[in-house]
Amino acid sequence: MAGLAVMSPAQLRAEWRRVYRASPPRLTPDLLLRGIAFRLQERCLGGLSSASGSLLDRSSRELDQPNKAEPRIGQQQRLKPGTRLVRSWNGKTYSVLVTDDGFLLDGKEFSSLSQVAASITGAHWSGPRFFGVRAGRATTGAAASSAARRAASRASVS
Repeated sequence: MAGLAVMSPAQLRAEWRRVYRASPPRLTPDLLLRGIAFRLQERCLGGLSSASGSLLDRSSRELDQPNKAEPRIGQQQRLKPGTRLVRSWNGKTYSVLVTDDGFLLDGKEFSSLSQVAASITGAHWSGPRFFGVRAGRATTGAAASSAARRAASRASVS
């Protein structure tokens, strides 16, 4: 990659053809260099996760619709991979890890937080509600358990 910085515009276009196997777009040498560097990093480190790619595709389609409100991002996309959600249920503490493709509980993968909640409780639950994740912001760890307990106590009082 260090060699890219000293390439002429003609060399950058040739490198683009080699890396992308397509004709280079009409871009400045700086943008060609960045595009080539991105592709090389993508090959070494991996590209976007399938969830991120799907989110970008969906957002793009929603932006193409002229009378549509701003694109909504689902709850799963708001929770960053690596986030740990903790919830106590019937005397047992459950820890769920948010991954690129869903959620992980005790080594088992789930595609939605509601599936995780159903697995824990044996009944249908709203996963975000069960874990105390509120719309617009994610609450994790002890705060999630605390928020879920508060929500449960409010529900049992009414």
